[in-house]
Amino acid sequence: MGRTLLKRVGELAAVLLIVSFGTFMLVSLLPNDPAVTILGEGREPAEYAEVREDLGLNDPLPVRYLDWLGSAATGDLGETVVPPYTDVLDRIAAALPVSVELAVLGMGMALLFSIPLAMWSAYRAGGRVDRVISAGAFGVLSVPSFLAGLLIIMVFANQLGWFPRAQWVRISESLGDNLYHAFLPALVIALAETALFTRILRNDLITTLQEDFILAAKAKGMSARHIMLSDALRPSSFSMITLLGISLGRLIGSTVIVEYLFALPGMGSLVIGAANTGDFTMVQGAVLVIAVIYVLTNLLIDLSYGVLDPRIRRAHV
Repeated sequence: MGRTLLKRVGELAAVLLIVSFGTFMLVSLLPNDPAVTILGEGREPAEYAEVREDLGLNDPLPVRYLDWLGSAATGDLGETVVPPYTDVLDRIAAALPVSVELAVLGMGMALLFSIPLAMWSAYRAGGRVDRVISAGAFGVLSVPSFLAGLLIIMVFANQLGWFPRAQWVRISESLGDNLYHAFLPALVIALAETALFTRILRNDLITTLQEDFILAAKAKGMSARHIMLSDALRPSSFSMITLLGISLGRLIGSTVIVEYLFALPGMGSLVIGAANTGDFTMVQGAVLVIAVIYVLTNLLIDLSYGVLDPRIRRAHV
């Protein structure tokens, strides 16, 4: 198991190197001149040359990448090149909790909704309830997230006035107010994920319910609740757990639409704003942090397989 873990860590470290190099290269190809971004237009050529020299932009690309990577490994992601000039890591530290909270709450709500729906649907496969749940999941997946967000805002924020439209309260200020303001954005995220999780788990449960050990449990007179919760759910959850890890890492950096609709200061808004203003240090740092979270999340998902199925643990012993 230890050798397997070291192998996975080595593979994920290689992935991070590839992602960081690819991001660095793409950002380097941006047409914006960082010196012009910092000083503005209309300055003397010598002033622009001095800024490029200070930023190391005259060095060869591999040298610049290694310098940046070495600094990043020590936690130094540099400073923004667009006013207000602040430390990149400080800006990320302020935006990251917003996106992480939205992703975690959205995934939690999706699991809370999808697991009972999938179990109910699979146990009555082909019945009326199964057809209704499957049709509902397909319908939700057919609605774009921005449209679902607008509809939710119109109903719950504008017409009913139950929730705020564009405010954010951090957990450090008030946990209750934070959850109150985060509910609608998390609900928008949860809708599509609920439909996806429900369909995947339902299909896996239907397959598991045909296995011999399930038929034996039924023959012993086990209750349907015991069979579904104790016998069928765990071996049927591999696909959903894998998708959960992928979705969680993806959502942390891709909640741009939700953050835009609700005017939230998360990572999506931070990266888009930095790209629009030519703040290349911010883009590089933010993408690297998102990639690290994504890789670590998938490592935890891989390790969870051994908890879900002891056969996997024994295979690595």
